[in-house]
Amino acid sequence: MTSVCMATYNGEKYIKQQIESILFQLEKEDELIISDDGSSDKTLEIINSFNDNRIRIFSHIKPEYLSNIKYNKSYYYATSNFENALKQAKGDYIFLSDQDDIWDKEKKIKMITYLKEKNADCVMCNFSTIDSTSNIILKKGFEISPIKKSLIQKVIKSRFIGSSMCFTKELLTNCLPFPNKLRAHDLWIGCHAKKIVFLDVPLTLYRRHDENVSTGIGKSTNKLWYKIYYRIVFLLQFCFSK
Repeated sequence: MTSVCMATYNGEKYIKQQIESILFQLEKEDELIISDDGSSDKTLEIINSFNDNRIRIFSHIKPEYLSNIKYNKSYYYATSNFENALKQAKGDYIFLSDQDDIWDKEKKIKMITYLKEKNADCVMCNFSTIDSTSNIILKKGFEISPIKKSLIQKVIKSRFIGSSMCFTKELLTNCLPFPNKLRAHDLWIGCHAKKIVFLDVPLTLYRRHDENVSTGIGKSTNKLWYKIYYRIVFLLQFCFSK
């Protein structure tokens, strides 16, 4: 059984195409778990219009402890929203999904097959970047593997793209619950993996547009002090969660 966990918020522009690309490759027993962060547009209306029993919808209630976050608050809300979806997952294999991308039609089978072949607990595939009208603007997001081996290297140098990740139920169990004020859910999962592998095949069309939460593979706009700060905080959260 496979669980796809999607976090949504005001995603009416692109969510229909993304859900279609996911449901196309899910089996009858699989599930698409959607955690919505209080959308005020037609996101939920579009989701419900599928009338598909594989879709399970949950509401995300923003934690009070995030209300005093001053910098990059949307990242923290997105991570909390993903955790809300992940807590509901029943599958043996877990995928993360953004609301505005498009899946390759063989993404599920190729990633799970590779995960099994490599005897790993997490796999991250390559991706292509598309614009707001679904035109490909970058064929391969990574020219070489972005995954490093040691914890310090992972935190400083690895580039984990949650929407390109698939991992085992066992790894998910080891990752939950997230610590309060966790900024990056994909980094958290990647650092908990005993063996994470890179599948150098673009299986996600990763959409870049003005309303993205993440910065993708482009140059980060975060200030140097913040890059250092959140990595130090992350290391403390990781070490004290053991």
